[in-house]
Amino acid sequence: MKRLFLFVLCGLISVAGFSQAPNTESAAELFPSNPLPTEIAIIPEPVSVIKQDGHFILPKNVVIQSPASAELKQVSSFLQERLTTPTGSYVSIVTGHTGDHAQIRLLLNEKPNPLLGTEGYQLTVKANQILIRANKPAGLYYGAQSLVQLFPKEIESKDPVSNIRWSAPCVEITDYPRVGWRGLMLDVARHFFSKEEVKQYINAMVRYKYNLLHLHLTDDEGWRIEIKGYPKLTEVGAWSVKKTGEFGNFIPPTADEPRTYGGFYTQEDLKELIQYAQDRFVNIMPEIDVPGHSLAAIASYPELSCTPGAENYRVRSGERIMDWSRGAPPTALVDNTLCPANEKVYSFLDTVITQVAALFPFEYIHMGGDEAPFNFWQKSDAIKALMQKEGLKNMHQVQGYFEKRVQKIVESKGKKFMGWDEIMDGDLSPSAAVMSWRGMKYGTDAAMKGHEVVMSPSTYAYLDYMQADQITEPRVYASLRLSKAYEFDPIPAGVDPKYIKGGQANLWTEQVTNIRQAEYMTWPRGMAIAESVWSPKEKKNWENFFGRVEQHFQRLDIAETKYAPSVYDPIFKVSRSADKQLVIELTTEVAGLDIYYSFDNSFPDRFYPKYTEKLNPPKDAKMLRVITYRGKQPIGRMMNMPIEELNKRARR
Repeated sequence: MKRLFLFVLCGLISVAGFSQAPNTESAAELFPSNPLPTEIAIIPEPVSVIKQDGHFILPKNVVIQSPASAELKQVSSFLQERLTTPTGSYVSIVTGHTGDHAQIRLLLNEKPNPLLGTEGYQLTVKANQILIRANKPAGLYYGAQSLVQLFPKEIESKDPVSNIRWSAPCVEITDYPRVGWRGLMLDVARHFFSKEEVKQYINAMVRYKYNLLHLHLTDDEGWRIEIKGYPKLTEVGAWSVKKTGEFGNFIPPTADEPRTYGGFYTQEDLKELIQYAQDRFVNIMPEIDVPGHSLAAIASYPELSCTPGAENYRVRSGERIMDWSRGAPPTALVDNTLCPANEKVYSFLDTVITQVAALFPFEYIHMGGDEAPFNFWQKSDAIKALMQKEGLKNMHQVQGYFEKRVQKIVESKGKKFMGWDEIMDGDLSPSAAVMSWRGMKYGTDAAMKGHEVVMSPSTYAYLDYMQADQITEPRVYASLRLSKAYEFDPIPAGVDPKYIKGGQANLWTEQVTNIRQAEYMTWPRGMAIAESVWSPKEKKNWENFFGRVEQHFQRLDIAETKYAPSVYDPIFKVSRSADKQLVIELTTEVAGLDIYYSFDNSFPDRFYPKYTEKLNPPKDAKMLRVITYRGKQPIGRMMNMPIEELNKRARR
């Protein structure tokens, strides 16, 4: 989804020239240098932090007092595990009011504090005791997450660590989220991620107080959810040919290549994942993407298509199936749409939605609705008959007819209907919720019409976009640097906030084939989005934020969670002088870094020439190598930029 457009654009335009690519060339001038590390580096930034004198020292024997509640078991168990493994302390849990002398106390307010709502908390760290108060268990969980971030970074270790003073600064924190919907979308359709890998992703996201995991379960490349009564969806639809290289440009598979790449979740698997997430105060929202992006379903059941010959279709393995050269909607080379004029489609979707609704307790079901091509519909006699019967004037109204019927099915199951912002083309009723991905405009328009909206704009929140120069990243048609992601504001000016449910970042996985790369693409940009949806707008500050991010890099190192160091990479800008010479300008996203370079094929360090002004490469130079330092320490990656590539960019 939203990804087919990229492959054509990669060949047509430069990354820097794409309209949604952030302009970060002057970021170092906009943002001052990073502050010195502080003891308190919580992400997302709390509402109020009052530092006190002194420190709490974790004793060898720790007692956690918790109310006797099944919902709180995960909170106390989380703290028990995190405080036991790396420290070697013995941590026990007592329930009820028998633990008055406990070193860590978890308390639910008898009289709710209206300031805290359902997810807020108050964290008090004194020299002799830690107290976390909240109205609801979720608040205690988020307070526990903040508490862990107060301890030394080694608290993230999965193994015992010696010679560490396990202390936390004395502090008084009051904290609650800005918005209720704080989501990450993981596309498990393009590449399948196992149950354990999804759990790993959940464990990483709850550190930063995300509470919604959006699972993109179906697409052209795979159908990932078991539906009883339609076994071919997973027998056929979950499997493709394994390919390696640049997704979207793979050679079409031959008939004899094995279709063994993929997988799916049984309904029991999903129950397990849902419970795992709920134990961590995360809801999972399922997405069944229709009517476009449905090739896996059509390859399984060709009768769901309007197009003759659909019985010859196969699950996509990354070959080109759309032509985006004329813009949106695309021209389909293969018809990947369900047929709006076919009653079998609605019977099929009724069965699917019935089972999805029964499995997922979350109130919304996301039904896609984006990027549906119209060219095969325009040639279909069945579609023409439908248009005449229903008085539909164009293909947008045909899709609108489809969306309205799907919305009725979803609502008949007691769920709320949500779709990508293209569903607005069909004049849906205000009960349809909109997820705005094509910038902020469509979400703003939807909110003005009374729809509930989740903001997930590609401008700020598309985690599959490149984070640094395209020579270092799987190539995508746009870039999203950390500083740009941090500018995200889920509530647009002039919009009634009651219609904005919150915000979300999306990780599409065409170019993300494993969980380590998923982590790399998510962090640290996921930290920026987390702060945008949790912290008060007036407290957001790039300098302060990035200082905390750098400390969290060290925590992620110890936790063995992968992240992108792209923020330290130089940014290349090229032009031509009046005499047609290549001119190279280098900047950095954060200030306080020095750039060293070479043109002689050797690898620069801080004893090489330091970048101070625009460069003209020597006549016969083939390679520009650059590296960033902070003081005497290398901090960026060695970047190898071919002069030929820079010349290409200067011609664009």
